[in-house]
Amino acid sequence: MMQTNASRRDLARGLAVLGFGLTAGAGLAAAPAAQAQASGAAAAAVKAAYDKYKGLQEGKNADYIPALAKVPSNYFGIALATPQGALATAGDIEPTFSIQSISKVFTLALVFQESGEDLIENSIGVDATGQVFNSIVAVEQYRGKEMNPLVNPGAIATTGMVKGTPDEVWKKILALHSDFAGRQLSVDEEVYKSEADTNQRNRAIGALMWAYERFKSDPAVATDIYTRQCAIAVNAKDLGNMAATLANGGKNPITKKQVIDPKHVSRLLAVMATAGLYDDSGKWLFHTGLPAKSGVGGGLIAVSPGKFGVGTFAPPLDAAGNSVRGQKAIIDISNALGGNPYEAKPT
Repeated sequence: MMQTNASRRDLARGLAVLGFGLTAGAGLAAAPAAQAQASGAAAAAVKAAYDKYKGLQEGKNADYIPALAKVPSNYFGIALATPQGALATAGDIEPTFSIQSISKVFTLALVFQESGEDLIENSIGVDATGQVFNSIVAVEQYRGKEMNPLVNPGAIATTGMVKGTPDEVWKKILALHSDFAGRQLSVDEEVYKSEADTNQRNRAIGALMWAYERFKSDPAVATDIYTRQCAIAVNAKDLGNMAATLANGGKNPITKKQVIDPKHVSRLLAVMATAGLYDDSGKWLFHTGLPAKSGVGGGLIAVSPGKFGVGTFAPPLDAAGNSVRGQKAIIDISNALGGNPYEAKPT
C-alpha cells in the first residue's frame, strides 16, 4: 500500500506540473490552491510557445539528403513530459520523421551501458571539436582523438563500438531507441535509402576513423548501421518521452523500465550540453543551460534534469542545422518553467 500511495503521489505531481488535476475522489488529495496555480504553468507554456511560433517562416529544410527536402515545412509539434509520465502537447505531434543526429545520444547510451564511459573518453574523446559536424579536418588534427560522439566522426565510431554481429548491433540499437520512446520504433526506408545513396563523405570519415584505430569493426558496416539509425522514424511525442527518460535518470516514465543505469545519464547530458547543437552548442547552453540534441530532420530534444524533457518537430533549420521554431519554443518554455539547471535563487 505504501508503494501504491507513493506511485499515486508521483503521478499527481507530474500531472500538476502540466496543469491537470485529480480530485480526492480519485484517491488523491486535492492540491492546495497555491500549487494549483503553479500547476498550469507547463501546459500554458507549451501552448503559448506553439501559438507564438507556429507561423514563423525562418529557416529551410535540409536538402543535402533529398528525402528531407520533401517534408512539409509547416509541420510544428511540441511534446513536454515529466518524470512522472504526464504529457503536455501542442501542434503536429503524430507525424513521423527521421530522428537523424538525435540518435547519436541513444547509441552513445548503449555503448556506455555495454562497455563503460572510459572506452569513449579514451578512444574518441568528449571535447567539442570547434569544427562542423562532418569535418575531416577535425579528424586529421588529432588523428581521430579529441572528437566527441555527437559529431559524425565520433558517432560513426561509437556505432562501431556496439558489440555483436552487424545484425545483433542493429537489433540492440533499435531496441534501445524503442525503450527510450516507450513504443516499438521502425526505420523510414525512404529516408534510409536517400541517405545511403548520398553518404559518401560519411563513408570516408568512417574509414578514416577506423584507420586511426578509433574502433575495430568494419567501417563500411559501421557507417551503414549509423545511416540506418539516423533514419529511425519518431514523432514529437516520442522525442518528449525520450527526453523525459533522460530527465528521470534513465527510467522511462511511461513504461517504468530502467532503460540505462542512472550513473550514465549525467555523462550523456554533459556531452549533450557541450556538443548537442552543432556549431551553436555554446550559444544554446549560454541561453538555456539545457542539455539538448538536434537533428537535421527537424527534431530537437532538451532535458531539464528531474523536471521535464521536451521534444519538438519543425523541419526548417538555421545555418547551423538546428530547428528554428524548436529552439525558440524550448527557450520560451524553459524560461517559463525555470528549467535552467544553472539558475538558483538566493535564499
